[in-house]
Parts: sequence; C-alpha cells; structure tokens
Amino acid sequence: MNINKISISEKIGYALGDGAANIAWRGVATFLFVFYTDVFGLSPVTVGVLFLVARFSDGISDILMGIIGDRTKSKYGKFRPWILWTAIPLGVILSLLFTVPDLNDSGKILYAYSTYILFTLIYTANNIPYGALMAVMTGDDKERTSLGSYRMVGAFGGGMFVQGALLFLVLYFGNVNPSITLNKLEPSTYEVNVSVPRNVESVNIKTEHGVALFSWANSSFNLQDSIPSVKKSFSVEANKNYSFIVTGEKDLTPASFSIIDQRQGYSNSIYFMSIFLTLFMLVTFYTTKERVQPPKTQKNNLKQDFKNLLKNKPWLILLGVGLLFNIYNSIKQGIVIIYFSHYLNHQILAASFLIGLMFASIAGAMLTAPIGKRFGKKTVFISALLCSGGVNALLFFCAPTDIEIIFILGMLSELASAIFATLFFVMLADVADYSEFKNTRRATGLIYSAGSFATKFGGGIAGAIIGFVLGAFNYNGQDPAAIQGAIPGIIMLMSWIPLVIALIAAGLMLLYPLTQAKIDEITLELQTRRLKE
Repeated sequence: MNINKISISEKIGYALGDGAANIAWRGVATFLFVFYTDVFGLSPVTVGVLFLVARFSDGISDILMGIIGDRTKSKYGKFRPWILWTAIPLGVILSLLFTVPDLNDSGKILYAYSTYILFTLIYTANNIPYGALMAVMTGDDKERTSLGSYRMVGAFGGGMFVQGALLFLVLYFGNVNPSITLNKLEPSTYEVNVSVPRNVESVNIKTEHGVALFSWANSSFNLQDSIPSVKKSFSVEANKNYSFIVTGEKDLTPASFSIIDQRQGYSNSIYFMSIFLTLFMLVTFYTTKERVQPPKTQKNNLKQDFKNLLKNKPWLILLGVGLLFNIYNSIKQGIVIIYFSHYLNHQILAASFLIGLMFASIAGAMLTAPIGKRFGKKTVFISALLCSGGVNALLFFCAPTDIEIIFILGMLSELASAIFATLFFVMLADVADYSEFKNTRRATGLIYSAGSFATKFGGGIAGAIIGFVLGAFNYNGQDPAAIQGAIPGIIMLMSWIPLVIALIAAGLMLLYPLTQAKIDEITLELQTRRLKE
C-alpha cells in the first residue's frame, strides 16, 4: 500500500504553483502602491481606501471560494480544475493592474477599483483551491510535511524572483536613452542636467546607490517638488532640459544615474512575469493528482460544515496562531526599509538584507520536513516561534555600525520564521483530517479558506501597529529632527515588539491538542475507513 507516496516531480510541480502565486502576491504587495501613486497618478488616500475596500471583499470571497471548492465536481477533482481555469485569467488581470489606460481622474479611480477587486477575486479562486489541494494529494501527514516544504521553497523562490528581478526589468524595459551632463559644484554636490528624446508622462531619476538627495535647480517649481528626496518622479517633454542639484554622494558620473519611463518599465516587466505565472500554474495542474476523497456517504450540508468548524478546537487555535504569526512577520518585513534608511543610514543595504532573508526562508522551509518528522509539528512550531522571536529581539542591542551582526540575526530569525510558516499550512491539512475523523465529514476547502480569511488580516493589523508606534514617537519621514526622535520606536518595532507577538503565539500553540501520536492514530483510522469504502 503506497497510495499516499508523492513523487519528487509531483512535489516540484505543486511547488511551482506557489512560486506563480507569489509572483502575483508579492509583486502586488511590494510594488502596486508605489505604482498607483507615482505612475498611475492616484493620491495615497485614494489608494489606501481602495486597499481597505478590496481587503474586505477579499475576506468574504475566501469563505465563498472554500464552499464552492468543496462542492466542485469534475473529472479533474475538486480543487485542481480551479488552478487550470484561473491560470490565464490571473496572468491577464495582474498585467491589467500595472497597465495605465488614457483616462481622466475619475476613470482612473474606477479602473483601479475594478481591476484590483477583480484581481483579488481571481487570486482567491486560484489560491484557496491550491492550498486545499495539499490536503487531498495524500493522506499521509508526513508526506504532507515534505510537500509543505517544497511548497514554501517555491513560494520564497517566486518572491525572490519578483522582488529581486522586477526593478532590474523596469530599468531594462523603461530605458529612455537620456542625455546627462554633470557640473561638479563641491566634493559631494553636483548640478545635473537631463533631457530625453521623446515625451514621457512619468520618469523617475535616482542614483545607483539611492542615497543622494535631489532638488530642483529651477526655483519656478512648486515648494513640494523642491523638497530634497532620494529620487524624483516627473513628466518630461522631448529634448527639453531639466536641471537638479544632487548632494550626498561623491564621484558621480552620468553612468551613476538611472532615468526610466516608469509606466513602460512597470507594465512590460509585469507582462513578462505574468507569462511565467501562467506557465507555472499550468505545470502545477498537469503534474498533480487528488487522491483523498470525502466519504462516499457524505451529502452537502453547509450548516453542518460551519457547525463542525466552530467546534473544531485545533482549527480555532490555528486560526489565532495564524493571525499572530502573520502580524509578527508583517511587522518584521514592514519596518525593514525605515530601519535601514533612518537607523543604519544605508538604504541600499535593505535590498540585500531582504534577499538574504529570502535565502534563509528557503533553508528554513527545506529543514521543516526532517525536523517535523523527528520532533513532531507542534513542538517544532513552538520552538521556531521562540527561536525566531528571541533572536530577533537581540537586534535591540545592535548599533548602526553592526551591519554583519544585523544580517546574521535577521537571517537566523527568518530561518526559524519560515519553519512555522511552512508548518501552518501542513497543520491545516491535519485539522481537515481531524474533522473527518471526528465528524465523518470532510470540508477541506472551508477549513483552508477560513484560515486564509483570518491570516490575511494579520498584515493590516501589523500596519496599524507600525503606524501607532511611529505616530507615538511623532515620526515624520520628511523631517530629520522627527526621524531622530522616532529612532527608539523604530528599534522597538525591529526587535522586541515582534518578540511579544511570538511569545503570545507560542503560548496559544501550547493548547493545540493534535500531538504526533494523535495524528498517527487519525491517519491510520482514516486509511482503514477509505479501504472499506
């Protein structure tokens, strides 16, 4: 009896699906806000309201998609067909998000709302069945742990691809062949003159290292445009001269500057990545198989499914833990740029730090299966929370010059963080087994979708925490004095505030009742039942 074994090729095929999903998810999470404000021309308030409205609709659609997935009947199974049906639409709608149509302000807002909400709906129709697919590819919880490791390697790989390559692709596709001349005024001060051969609605100029400050040399520009910043975005006319005063870097040459057409750069880059997204999703569909089916006697009863869910203690605990660890991870990620920019005074290092975290995450995901099998998922989950939070808290003692130590601590913390993030999705499958064991009913999609509904709010809560803490220290990113006054708050957010969240999550996880011995008992019983059907 080897019906629960999964081949390596199938695991890789499944992992590519999360690689594809993260091209979309991390691409949107990292770059869409700045695209909307700097390229599309929407105000930050408008974008903030849009994200809030879409997040609400996204949460509702998660639950509905779980219900629909459980009730889907096709020759491909319950969940696989949704991966096939949404592969091309997801690539298309991601491309449309980063497309700038020729519309007035009201039309742009309507277009942004329509495409972003449609994106969240299609992403949900793809990702909820994708997550639930793990639980029905095998009934062996240890095989699912291995599958979860492959999945998270794919997820972090997709994230690294989009976060590491997108800006370089924007530079490539957005090149406007500028003419640049420099006039050195002081050792670290230059007058820079720029012109381009064609009209461009939105170009972006910055230095290679991204730390020099730009201010307009022409006093006719308004006060807001005259505020020094590390980059400038503006519209240009063909062959017209634009002049800046650039300070803060030495030995600049024309090659030190990048000037890109943001609209063309972002759009073409996302079009390019959307092709990979669609191809990866199709590979996932064609290489995976559903093996675990609901009991043949089970009839549709949505009321009973919800009743069972709310009585499912392991699921309720995972729900709370999932929300907490997403808050934990989102605070850690959300404060990195501010920490490197204003505490270390070395913004460009933040990109290297984030890539380093991705490599650590991949290592953590790969370690999850062997140590999960050796010590049990619950024990490893709690240990990873405590280890990640404890190591992260040590950043409190780091000075701005302790670059190597900061990198080491950050990557060690992220390695442990990847372990509990990987285990979470595997344990949701265990919870689905527990529900079938206890209630002789299986609602895999509902269990995964409800978990997703809660954890998606972790990022929102984390954003509120970051905003509240920085607000309490009167942070103002354009006021050097206010920035210095907020340094203690920035350090707190980077260090011991995440530790507090991790400790609460670990304490809650102690109540999780599914030990490895109990899971083994459930797995054996369910296999016996299925053989009798």
